[in-house]
Amino acid sequence: MKLVVAEKPSVARDIARVLKCGERKDGYMQGGDYMVSWALGHLVTLVEPDELDERYKKWRMEDLPIEPENIPTKVIPKTRSQFSVLKKLMNSAEVDSLICATDAGREGELIFRLIYEQAKCNKPVERLWISSMTDEAIKEGFAELKPSAEYDGLYRSAQCRSVADWLVGMNASRAFTIRYNVLLSMGRVQTPTLAILVKRQKEIADFVPVEYHTLTADFGDYQGQWFDPAVKDEKVANRIPDKDQAAALAKKVRGQEAKVLNVTSERKRDLPPQLFDLTSLQREANRQLGYTADKTLKLAQSLYERWKALTYPRTDSRYLPMDMLKHLPGTFRQLPPEYQPLVQGIPKNENGGLPVSRRIFDNEKVSDHHAILPTLNRAPVEKMSPDERALFDMVARRAIAAFYPAYEYDQVKVVTEAAGERFRSTGRTERVPGWKAVYRGVGKAEKKDAEPALPALQEDDTRKVEKAAVKKEATKPPAPHTDASLLSAMENAGRDLDDEALREQMKGSGLGTPATRAAIIERLIQVGYAARKGKTIQATEKGIALIGICPQELASPETTGKWELALNEIAANKRDTERFMQGIRRLSTFLVDYAKTTTVEGGFPEEARARGKRGGKAAAAKKQDLLEGAVCPLCGKPVKESEKAFGCSDWQNGCAFTLWKDCLTRGGGPALSRKLVTLLLDKKSVRGSTGTIVLDKENLRFEPSQPDLSGISAPIVYRKKNT
Repeated sequence: MKLVVAEKPSVARDIARVLKCGERKDGYMQGGDYMVSWALGHLVTLVEPDELDERYKKWRMEDLPIEPENIPTKVIPKTRSQFSVLKKLMNSAEVDSLICATDAGREGELIFRLIYEQAKCNKPVERLWISSMTDEAIKEGFAELKPSAEYDGLYRSAQCRSVADWLVGMNASRAFTIRYNVLLSMGRVQTPTLAILVKRQKEIADFVPVEYHTLTADFGDYQGQWFDPAVKDEKVANRIPDKDQAAALAKKVRGQEAKVLNVTSERKRDLPPQLFDLTSLQREANRQLGYTADKTLKLAQSLYERWKALTYPRTDSRYLPMDMLKHLPGTFRQLPPEYQPLVQGIPKNENGGLPVSRRIFDNEKVSDHHAILPTLNRAPVEKMSPDERALFDMVARRAIAAFYPAYEYDQVKVVTEAAGERFRSTGRTERVPGWKAVYRGVGKAEKKDAEPALPALQEDDTRKVEKAAVKKEATKPPAPHTDASLLSAMENAGRDLDDEALREQMKGSGLGTPATRAAIIERLIQVGYAARKGKTIQATEKGIALIGICPQELASPETTGKWELALNEIAANKRDTERFMQGIRRLSTFLVDYAKTTTVEGGFPEEARARGKRGGKAAAAKKQDLLEGAVCPLCGKPVKESEKAFGCSDWQNGCAFTLWKDCLTRGGGPALSRKLVTLLLDKKSVRGSTGTIVLDKENLRFEPSQPDLSGISAPIVYRKKNT
């Protein structure tokens, strides 16, 4: 009998259904020649330093660096019961071989291998590697199982990543925490990502705006902006530094005859967009839909696992292998009816098939997984939440648009002269709608598409300057980072290096991986190094202070980009693991020495220091976490706030009243705040602009203002632990 180990219960259920394993057991399913069980994410992890040696329980500089030759693993206590199930099954006499069916990527490989080793299993293993959770893809994957040894490089890469994060994180965090007496969290990816935010913050703070004026002339049926023909840079040629000069120019041309000096028209083509990988999908969803990177990943994962509507989302490739060409007509036929008119617009090649382009098909640019696509399943869009539906629409339209022809237009430039002054006008005339037709009336209109068409003008045509308006403007600082721009900066870490050879070498590397970047951003916010302000992400005082004391060797995106490149080479069996780990150990030692010997001016804000002192965090929080005037509806004791929830302060004696802060956000409701919970506990009902929240003895529910919206109309319930 074969034991199949999936990463999550939902995936295990899909595999079990395909394998006809209908008999439910304790922690697994069985049927025919298969048992199907699951992990719950990571069940096994590296031990903490104090589990290596008792002396590490106290954080002392003299004990650093901590660099064990081997770091043992342990079973995570919270999920020990499921590990016990897997261990028993792996070593059962009934089981003669295993199939690793965890997520097809670096972390999925690590999850299975750690469980396998911790269970002391030595039975043969095969690998299931699929990019879609449809029944057809699962069947095809089981028909093409590979020996586990083919993925040994991927496991070594994952193992090196895990140990490297442990060595750098543990040593740097302890050394700098002890040195500055503030609880600090540092890491090989987290810290350089924070450095990107801090750098942008500094650029904004140091920016000095320069005021200038612009002059626009209205010629009746078109407008033009004044420019200085002696200035070659078009971006600054229209700037008039002095207000009086601008006013004088306006007065000079107002009411005067204007003559067209020249008209130029240039045909331009915008190629269709490429297919999505995870990072580009997260960027686009942030720009168009306002989703955070973390939200996009969760929605994409749900579309992949729950609805079987998307292929594997945690991919870093925007290309397809050539053998996918035969599946795509079926994929397009299975799209919901509203997409079929767009599908019909895809041009055919000379053989009546789909057009083939190197922008879409390139075997050499497909890594572990191809670009994100709709699956061969008919997507149940009517059952999806509005957010899932919007993200699916984004992927479906991109898949169609990628096969459309280029968007073609005429870019027209006109120079008009009045009273000896020159004015420039630009416009565009669409010639071939191409792929833009897929997006007509959808999403945010692109500003460049809104550029008006100019009237049919020829040289020596005349007009009159009917109006002349002066506008005061100023140069703008760099924009604060959003999820989209920060993801792009993480993906392209090292691209602005001065060393051309190194810049070329780092192509394809970056900070983290597509699968981990969202979690890194959320981690920075969680530990107080960054904060969301509207749609932007900005470094906090504590985050800025941390980068101020951090050596460049850890804060530099270049360092981490090179590590990620090395990990990719290890996965491809092109680099020795020992050489990589030697470099990590040297860095860990350097970071400890730097913390011991280097004095950096400046410090941390008092708020960060009060919250961050080891042993003092809980004491400081105790004074602030009780909600004034709020009592538990079950037992009448005070209600307190923790990082993720509001709950009864008497929880140690068995009261289980809990309200998770995000329990309503998943369905479109608000996050719970101190003020909101205090009102709820007093009034039992709070009405806001988006709907009403009602709290009774059994549940908390959100009733939207617009109950006809799919996915929000049903009450969102959070049941207490004891009900």
